[in-house]
Amino acid sequence: MKITKLYQQDRYLKNWTARITSVRASDETPGQFTLTLDRTAFFPEGGGQSCDTGTIETPHGKFTVIDVQEDGENVIHTVKPADDSGTPELSTGTEVTCSLDWDRRFDNMQRHCGEHILSGIFFSLFGGVNRGFHMGHDYMTIDISLEEKPEITEITYQDALRAELEANRVIWSAAPVTVLRFDSREEAEKMPLRKALAFDEDISIVCVGSVENASDCVACCGTHPDTAGQVGLIKIYKIEKYKGMFRIYFEAGQRALADYDIKHDMLTDLSNRYSSSVEDFPSKLKAQEEKTAALKDELFHLKKAYIENECTRLDAILDGADANVVVYPLEHLSLDDAFSMGKHYMGKTGRLIMLYAKKNTSYILVSDGSIKCGALVKEYASFYNGKGGGNDTSARAIFSNADDAALFADLIRKHLMP
Repeated sequence: MKITKLYQQDRYLKNWTARITSVRASDETPGQFTLTLDRTAFFPEGGGQSCDTGTIETPHGKFTVIDVQEDGENVIHTVKPADDSGTPELSTGTEVTCSLDWDRRFDNMQRHCGEHILSGIFFSLFGGVNRGFHMGHDYMTIDISLEEKPEITEITYQDALRAELEANRVIWSAAPVTVLRFDSREEAEKMPLRKALAFDEDISIVCVGSVENASDCVACCGTHPDTAGQVGLIKIYKIEKYKGMFRIYFEAGQRALADYDIKHDMLTDLSNRYSSSVEDFPSKLKAQEEKTAALKDELFHLKKAYIENECTRLDAILDGADANVVVYPLEHLSLDDAFSMGKHYMGKTGRLIMLYAKKNTSYILVSDGSIKCGALVKEYASFYNGKGGGNDTSARAIFSNADDAALFADLIRKHLMP
């Protein structure tokens, strides 16, 4: 029995009745079923577009449609019970009421038509052929090959913005979107197609604008709005080179608006933090970056002087000490700063120097290599839940608290005691 594909007849049909023509329990997932209907407006996944979802209600209960796939001439609906109260009866011949998740359908219509419009503009402006289309959750992509105009070798971001503007002009014109169906390739090829046909029969051509002056015209099995105006908005995010082509990241419709809302809120929040208007925020940010750079430079020189002063103090301690292990606490320096200080002693002293960064409850160990720093950390740090490592002349030992760090230092002293 041939199925009536209502989504090809009325893209705005949301509710309809149908009769179950086959039903089978899923072998893989208990509680799920696959069924076919004599007529359906549920669009099956295809042409880069995700499938429709919705509900199918029988006299015995309601099912949620979670997947729709095309299998030859059939459309296979995967369903599961709409709630946890049990599995209603499903049987061949039962009349059912079907309802489309319209928000999902219209979202797909906006996005897919937006892809057509933008692809058509890249073709007309740059001879760019769309060789790949992905409709993801967070963005869409098209892969544009410049094969029709070899004299054009690159699409810059400015080129992409030009295409974006032209695509939105198509939307503003509210150009009609027409779906034409042809039984043969010969008939379909009379249309001003931007891409060669890949099949010979049962061909659907989607035309944006009039046939005589089309903004885009290409074979497609997906669902589209009646006018380009219903797409609402097209926004390109970025462009990158990809396998000899140019990958365009973009969004369309309500998703493009939602993305704008998020970014506008972020920009407004940042502007408020800098006591700036949105318009003045870039200059305020630049001024803050310059101030931060100056502070970083000042901090660098202050730290350098501070470390040199600490080295002078440590040198005095080393000159007056006979112990082969010297633990030197650093109150105000980080572990990285302690490492910078340790560089002054690496390979230069036959004793073990343990620079203790109190802020990090961690040590930098340095020696001339006769006392193997990395081996000490590897062998003993784990006794006190420490971690780290290094080489013969330097190592790090990191602890979660000061008590464990102190016990580690005491153990090293005892281990190296003459």
